[in-house]
Amino acid sequence: MADDYKGLAAFAAVAEAGSFSGAARRLKLSTSVVSHHISKLEARLGASLFYRSTRSLSLTLEGEKVLPAAQQMVASAEDALDLLADDLDHLVGALRVTLPTFGINTRLHQAVWAFALEHPMIALTLHSVDRQVDLIREGFDLGIRLGVLADSSLMSRRIGTFQRTMVASPDYLQSLEKLATPHDLKHCAFIAMTMLPTSVALQRKGEEVILEPEHIRIEVDTVAAAKAAILAGLGIQRLPHSEVEAELKTGALVEVLPGWRPPELGVYAVWPDTGAQKKLTRRLVDFLTATQKSPS
Repeated sequence: MADDYKGLAAFAAVAEAGSFSGAARRLKLSTSVVSHHISKLEARLGASLFYRSTRSLSLTLEGEKVLPAAQQMVASAEDALDLLADDLDHLVGALRVTLPTFGINTRLHQAVWAFALEHPMIALTLHSVDRQVDLIREGFDLGIRLGVLADSSLMSRRIGTFQRTMVASPDYLQSLEKLATPHDLKHCAFIAMTMLPTSVALQRKGEEVILEPEHIRIEVDTVAAAKAAILAGLGIQRLPHSEVEAELKTGALVEVLPGWRPPELGVYAVWPDTGAQKKLTRRLVDFLTATQKSPS
């Protein structure tokens, strides 16, 4: 019977993650172990639960029938563990968290370190990347996302905000005619960032201008790479203010069109409200919310 429970839990994880590898990361098991549990369950049921190919994985009719009961079993087990966790003096477990690569010394990152110090029995795996990660498929318990959230089945909570500043190198600005209005930016060279839309919004005293840059020669996939390109004099872009504050003070970078600022963006915690670590995930979200909203 224990093997049946393991197989059903593995089956639910694979169905939700969309892959054996994603389920393995989520369950903290090897892919071969997850595959073994599924094979044993299929043998027990006398039916295949997935259509398998090299590029896709989908539920069979039998899999669709079994999935709701498997998910209910997992949810009931998680609820039981949550009740026990409330009685423990110390939080115990493991969490996989994905954060943006920039801002290693921001309050958000410092809050993660503080959580780790406060709960020494929790093992944290931190994954830093500026692209949007598929939390379920890649087996993450929590992700931090910036900007405007798209509709999603994930749980989410706004935990803070951050400012951006439009910057360029002094040499690049000197190569241009004087910039007087946001519309003058249309012909400037922009450093495109794959995680951002190409359109640029700037605001001043209730007025907003949205423009579409006409000259994009460089595209990068991280904030650090965009900053390096700007420092090299290749163009302009709006970057998190915390990332360029030091360079603005030294003069290595210059704010473009002072007075016009990109809109403030939200910082969101997003998480799938499933999995064995959902109690710990919610505790981390609560901790981050409290620390981000407290006075500096």
